[in-house]
Amino acid sequence: MSKGNLMLQARRMQSQIQQLQESLSELRFEGAAGGGLVTVVADGRQRVHKVNINPEAVDPSDLSELADLVTAATNMAIQASLTHSKAEMRKITGGLSLPGLS
Repeated sequence: MSKGNLMLQARRMQSQIQQLQESLSELRFEGAAGGGLVTVVADGRQRVHKVNINPEAVDPSDLSELADLVTAATNMAIQASLTHSKAEMRKITGGLSLPGLS
């Protein structure tokens, strides 16, 4: 492969990655805990957009349980987002692990 072809391929890959990052911002992933008492929605770039807490999940005498539910739901939403974004990135990079790309 010539240097020119390599540069063209790199620019094409960079453009595809930029398009992917833009589309990931539009995707939503949900995590739930406590049988759905707490749900969290994150986008494909692992930004949390919404947290829903059912009033039944709130026990003023045991707020640590509520905190655990929020943490679990958040982790589930973010993990779903990461799994999806990594799979999409592998499609673009052909499975290559490139520094600075996630």
